Amino acid sequence: MKRIFLSFSVIVLSFALFSQSYTPTDEGSKVHFSINNFGIATGGNFKGLSGSIKFDPANLAASDFDVSVDANSIDTDIEARDNHLRKAEYFDVAAYPKLSFKSTRITKTNSDGYFYLFGTITIKGVTKEIKFPFTATAKNGGYLFEGNFKLNRRDFGVGKNSISLSDDLTVSLSVFAK
Repeated sequence: MKRIFLSFSVIVLSFALFSQSYTPTDEGSKVHFSINNFGIATGGNFKGLSGSIKFDPANLAASDFDVSVDANSIDTDIEARDNHLRKAEYFDVAAYPKLSFKSTRITKTNSDGYFYLFGTITIKGVTKEIKFPFTATAKNGGYLFEGNFKLNRRDFGVGKNSISLSDDLTVSLSVFAK
């Protein structure tokens, strides 16, 4: 019985030692979106990264991303636009203070250093499945995760039908976690 307990303890301790948990930080990170407005590319950034990332390139089955950004932190370099985007018609930050992503699985790709991330994104209480390629670069005791994906803003109830504002946007991530 002692041997079984000892063996079990060694296995649990091994997983704890080799399972790497990281915390995303605003420092060294950028969560950026780009959208066409009147045919001109415009965009902004979000801050307030929080959550946890478990990442082990040798054991992707044990890896997991559960992260969010502060919706109120939207910054387009135009304060009046930022305030407009915080209202109920767009991000409704009073009712939905976070934009969140939760992974469901991570796989390798055919290219060295590239992975594929599958998961769900939640904006304004609407959850949709997404997938996108990303890279993970070891850096300063952590990882820099970079990737981008496309969304349709109207799928999440962000804004209404518009002849000037595109429905489709691109989200570019450069997230440092340590």
